Amino acid sequence: MDKDELHRMIRVDQAGEFGATRIYEGQLAVMGERGPHSAEIRHMAQQEEGHRARFDAFMARRAVRPTALRPFWSMAGYALGAGTALLGPEAAMACTAAVEEEIDRHYSEQLDRLAEANSDPELSEMIEEFREDEREHRDAALANGAEQAPGYPILSGAIRLGCRVAIKVSERI
Repeated sequence: MDKDELHRMIRVDQAGEFGATRIYEGQLAVMGERGPHSAEIRHMAQQEEGHRARFDAFMARRAVRPTALRPFWSMAGYALGAGTALLGPEAAMACTAAVEEEIDRHYSEQLDRLAEANSDPELSEMIEEFREDEREHRDAALANGAEQAPGYPILSGAIRLGCRVAIKVSERI
């Protein structure tokens, strides 16, 4: 595995963790600190902030440039979080479930690629740890009514598609 491929992995992962923090900020801004599922969202947001901070440090150590789209992902993540929260607490949970489903898939693909290339055990360990947290977030969102959101299949599908596009774009730009 070459340096460019590793840098793409790190760049997109940091962008994703940043985007997740913005989604949760948008949800909490709408739902408030005492709204339905707010405690769960705060807990997930704290974990995502920890993931982002660790990727920030990792990027600095490895001299990886961040995505140039950070300002866009900041606005888009916040809007997605706020917008789904405006639809109701179940829609906010549907957003989390959809995002985390895609991140689980993405991280699993990265881990397979790293194992195949027998490359970068430090990055692999970090991705594996974060993937487990993302799976917990998905499961918590499902347990908190994500599938009861109005139009769940369409909402989930649209968010998952948006995540796949964001991943591909952030790898390159």
